Amino acid sequence: MSEADHPHGHGHSHDHAAKIDEALESSNAGVRAIKISLAGLATTALIQVVIVAVSGSVALLADTIHNFADALTAIPLWIAFIVGRRPATRRYPYGYRRSEDLAGIFIVLMIAASAFLAAWEAVRRLMTPEPVRNLGWVMAAAIAGFLGNELVAQYRIRIGRRIGSAALVADGQHARTDGLTSLGVLAGAVGVAIGLERADPIAGLAIMVAILFVLWDACRSVFRRILDGTDESTVVMLEEVAASVQGVEHVTSAKARWTGHALNADIEIQVESTLTVEQGHRIAEEVEHELLHAIPRLLGATVHVDPHDHSPDTGPMAHHRPV
Repeated sequence: MSEADHPHGHGHSHDHAAKIDEALESSNAGVRAIKISLAGLATTALIQVVIVAVSGSVALLADTIHNFADALTAIPLWIAFIVGRRPATRRYPYGYRRSEDLAGIFIVLMIAASAFLAAWEAVRRLMTPEPVRNLGWVMAAAIAGFLGNELVAQYRIRIGRRIGSAALVADGQHARTDGLTSLGVLAGAVGVAIGLERADPIAGLAIMVAILFVLWDACRSVFRRILDGTDESTVVMLEEVAASVQGVEHVTSAKARWTGHALNADIEIQVESTLTVEQGHRIAEEVEHELLHAIPRLLGATVHVDPHDHSPDTGPMAHHRPV
């Protein structure tokens, strides 16, 4: 919102209310995605547990562990989406949307834990080999695991990108890793079938490597959100939209950050120094209005107004600015 204490016009209030409704609907879409994908992953994992018991496949065991881990990561993310819908309070004036980003950290930790468990079990079986039984069932479970997880991954990533949720995208990447590890299980079973006794634990190690690659991608995405990182194109768009508003002489700075799947912005603009406070405020309102229409998933913008040719190096705030 603009810094002047004037009431916003009806059109702007309507836009802001629509943005809040859009954010709530995005949370609802995230919860739906979690519910549907959780049911699919839980079913796949339970089927694999039975086949692990009758086959003794370490690669399938690693894949099953990862499937259960993926299902478990959906629970805190589900809670985060629900908590994030709570209204702001005096204690939490910015709301609870950051809980979604915290859930993203938990997802990253679970991906790391599943990589460690897969590696541990694979090394143990390399040291003390055990026969793999019922190879046909192992292959069938691996194919089913790949198809089920890839469908869940595509669904989560699609919804996550649509609503701007880095945590949901990371959870989708987690599911995609499960699909890739299932292909590793299939490769291990085929290797055992053709006489390579240690193919199964070797496939387990390959699974661990695949998980590490996905872990790296998930870490970059989640921790960029935690550190208030955003795409450079978003900042460029903020500057261009603000500069296009009539009465804006110069855009001094533009910043944006995500809280959960909602984007917030801070803009500093310069206007003609002879304008009244009321006129400057109206320009600031128009800037926010245009930004809300132009920037996807932008929940609000704080617009600071300075007189044209104002230098930040002068005035009472000069010595508070970073060097």
